[in-house]
Amino acid sequence: MKLPMWQRFTAPFIEPYVRYQYADVLHAIRLGVAIILAFLANKLTNLPHGEWTTITVFIILGLLQYQGAIYTKAKERVLGTLFGIVTALGVLWFTHNVGAWLWVDYALIGLLSGIIGYLAIRQLGYTGLLTGITMLMIVSDLGHSTIAQDGIYRVLNILIGTGVAVAVTLILPLKSTLMWRFLLASNLEACGSLYAGVGNHIDAAEGITDSAAKQPDTIAFPANDVPVDKVLVTSLQQINKRLLAVRPHIAATASESGIKKETLETIQRTHRNIIGTIDLLLSAAPRLANIEIDDENHTLLIHYQHELTQAMQHMAAVLRSPSDEMFRPITRITVSEYPSVHHLAFEWQGYFWLTKTLQAQLQQLSDLLQTTKPHWYAASGLGYQRREQRKIKQQGGETDLHL
Repeated sequence: MKLPMWQRFTAPFIEPYVRYQYADVLHAIRLGVAIILAFLANKLTNLPHGEWTTITVFIILGLLQYQGAIYTKAKERVLGTLFGIVTALGVLWFTHNVGAWLWVDYALIGLLSGIIGYLAIRQLGYTGLLTGITMLMIVSDLGHSTIAQDGIYRVLNILIGTGVAVAVTLILPLKSTLMWRFLLASNLEACGSLYAGVGNHIDAAEGITDSAAKQPDTIAFPANDVPVDKVLVTSLQQINKRLLAVRPHIAATASESGIKKETLETIQRTHRNIIGTIDLLLSAAPRLANIEIDDENHTLLIHYQHELTQAMQHMAAVLRSPSDEMFRPITRITVSEYPSVHHLAFEWQGYFWLTKTLQAQLQQLSDLLQTTKPHWYAASGLGYQRREQRKIKQQGGETDLHL
């Protein structure tokens, strides 16, 4: 059903999945709005060094699109700024009450900088970096009478800029958990299409030789390898790009959902293994040229591939679904129940083994997603889930879970 014009226009501002599709454009709009709000905040507060407000907004939002990552960055920036203020005030107190020589003050600042740098590498990271920068903004020129005051103004502007950046994330919010779900769903759907394309490629090779086959009970492929369709190769490249795009969302998704980062890393590794296995199947398909396979095992392979393709589509649908759906078993087929497979040519046995490996990887991913679903489902925003459920009910349609 084609949506009315006004719904198509407002969808990127309302629907999380459409926001995912237009995330880059919406990020640019949000950053522009944040800079304007930062300028207005400067006008209202009229604090010196107001440029730090806009600089802070750009540092926090410039390369970050999603709420989990933005909140983490903002928290680190606030903590680093506050730690830096406390450290700098301690240095100023020492200078005015204890310090006797300027070189002692410089030695103290150098010592503190070294400690902060060590902690930044070992534990604090960006928070440690901001602690050192904030401290030096305040104590960089101990002989200057207004340097401390200027530093405090800069710190206040940083805090204002951080507040503006966090507030703007509520405009067109992009939750990392939702983006992680949608990216994984898009890749599983694309993997299903690619895997179906591998099966179609084999069937196409079969068709080439049907007219020339002399034995009715076997299927032979041409002597020369059948080149793989470039569309399949391009699709694999897009899948790998999305795989890389998932990586920045892992830490933020862990923060939003409460899922252990190690578990998300296991899901990502299984995701990568599935893509690698499909890549191997795609590479193996042309090499099956002129290798005979009997009708029974060929029929088994067709059904096997069909069920695994549907399993990937089903997993993608559950990941996208606003309903609390269950991940179903991957397939009912067990290759070990078909002893005839072990009598096939070595190349075909290898192809079945890769397919069996793909089945195990999909089942592992399905189990991991089912186990963690209470966390990532709730972290995606219950308001979004309920709104989508109402929409499906109002339209009277079935979801894409009914495969």
